[in-house]
Amino acid sequence: MPGDLFGEVAAAAAPVNRLSVPLADCFDAVPADWRDLTESFRRSAAGQALIQRVEQSRLAGDTIYPGDVFAALKHTRRAQVRVVILGQDPYHGPNQAHGLAFSVLPGVKVPPSLRNIFKEIQRDLAIAPPTHGCLQSWAEQGVLLLNTTLTVAEAQAASHAAWGWDVLTDLLIAAVAQDVGPKVFMLWGAHAQRKRALIEGHAQQHELLLSNHPSPLSATRGPVPFIGCGHFRAAQDFWASHGVALGWRLP
Repeated sequence: MPGDLFGEVAAAAAPVNRLSVPLADCFDAVPADWRDLTESFRRSAAGQALIQRVEQSRLAGDTIYPGDVFAALKHTRRAQVRVVILGQDPYHGPNQAHGLAFSVLPGVKVPPSLRNIFKEIQRDLAIAPPTHGCLQSWAEQGVLLLNTTLTVAEAQAASHAAWGWDVLTDLLIAAVAQDVGPKVFMLWGAHAQRKRALIEGHAQQHELLLSNHPSPLSATRGPVPFIGCGHFRAAQDFWASHGVALGWRLP
């Protein structure tokens, strides 16, 4: 089916993305390199409360997204993290969220924020928008696409934002900042920028890039518009100075 500029195709072709197993099973499947962090959280009172609350909601018949809660950790090896892009919470529509911040599965209409991300890459690096919105190849080359809340109820944006996920994702962000080696942190919007304190103690080796969120509500507004921020070239140049080729082109 023909797509528009950003390659939209019929969403019906995308697989169902609801959480269909207990959240505890998702913790069991976290890769070994991240598991010390997720298990520490899981054993805590906050972790136990979160797991119980999500499971009660799921068993009550609520539709929760995404099915692959820890996809960001599965697709990006901890020792190979080069860039961290923070999102807020998963998309809350059917067949959208699949566990990577800002990303949607192939065959799903590209959401407005991701559309602006592609616009900025095109402006910054002259890379044409891809024919889909799946960012998995970025994740596999070391771009940690982490939402600060990892689940959401259908049609209820930020519905799980106060359920305790921030305790875990703050732990993950702080650990990545402390891990050996430089990284680029892209903090878009006020919510992501509140995590700056988790990074700043190690900022001498990292590159912090701040701008407005790519949402249409803020992408072209001050104080630092997302469109025109130049973050993708800055990250590419930063890693080139360390002898690493970082590409933003999607297959």
